[in-house]
Amino acid sequence: MALIEARGLGKSYGQTRAVNDLSFTVRPGSVTGFLGPNGSGKSTTMRLMLGLDRGEGVTTFDGVRFDELEHPMRHVGALLEAKPFHPTRHARNHLRMLAASNDIPTSRVDAVMALVGLETVTRGKPGKFSLGMGQRLGIACALLGDPHTLILDEPSNGLDPQGIQWLRTLLKHLAGEGRSVFVSSHLLQEMGVLADELVVIGRGRMLANGPVKDFIQHSTIGAVEVRTPDGALLQPALAALGAQVTTDGGLLTVRGATAEQIGDAAHAAGARLHQLVTRQATLEQAFLEATGLSEEFRGGQA
Repeated sequence: MALIEARGLGKSYGQTRAVNDLSFTVRPGSVTGFLGPNGSGKSTTMRLMLGLDRGEGVTTFDGVRFDELEHPMRHVGALLEAKPFHPTRHARNHLRMLAASNDIPTSRVDAVMALVGLETVTRGKPGKFSLGMGQRLGIACALLGDPHTLILDEPSNGLDPQGIQWLRTLLKHLAGEGRSVFVSSHLLQEMGVLADELVVIGRGRMLANGPVKDFIQHSTIGAVEVRTPDGALLQPALAALGAQVTTDGGLLTVRGATAEQIGDAAHAAGARLHQLVTRQATLEQAFLEATGLSEEFRGGQA
């Protein structure tokens, strides 16, 4: 199973730096989510990884560059564009053409058509497919060579809720088999369920890289809610910890201290606690906080 190692990826368009010195690792057996605002360089990064754009740096798959693989689809499956097919060629024939060029048996064509739920439209023409059906055919192309690595750019785009759930189950299953899965998505709630690790970029620069839970826990949006009749005793103790406290009657909202630290401080101060609840930030909240200064475009206020 392939370890993806991206090192020093970079790309400029004139004076605009689209991708700037990105380095990260995607480990086998995990789904790594790739997040960033629109225009942050995600698609360009994926193209650089596969050698489809000229730029700086190198990406290897178990130490081998993509352009050095003899039959690349048998090692790395990729989906970078919606419906990249000849509009009048039958769906099955499109897959057969790809299979022949990568020495993949025709039996695999029928297997992946069934896997993605397109077995009833094998003679359908992609030009007449819906966006969701086109995405399914693109996923079939990525899976055609039974690769150990998947690189998928917005694969859930156009899928209905059932399709998104199907894709989540499929990608988790493939990662569970020991494959490396690198996937971008703008569906943050779905990514919070799907991904094990994250690569987060803004304006082409690395903002965060690591486990999803660490990214969320490092957000300053998370807080601890404390209900106490002894706020006057507790607040000075929390201030001594460096915590930020806002009050609403007997409810204190505390940032910068854990529930354990607050409980110990209350005990030492002799303050009664009637409620102590940790409110963790969502992935969406953590993402918006991390990328707030990295959005290329913001809407003005009326």
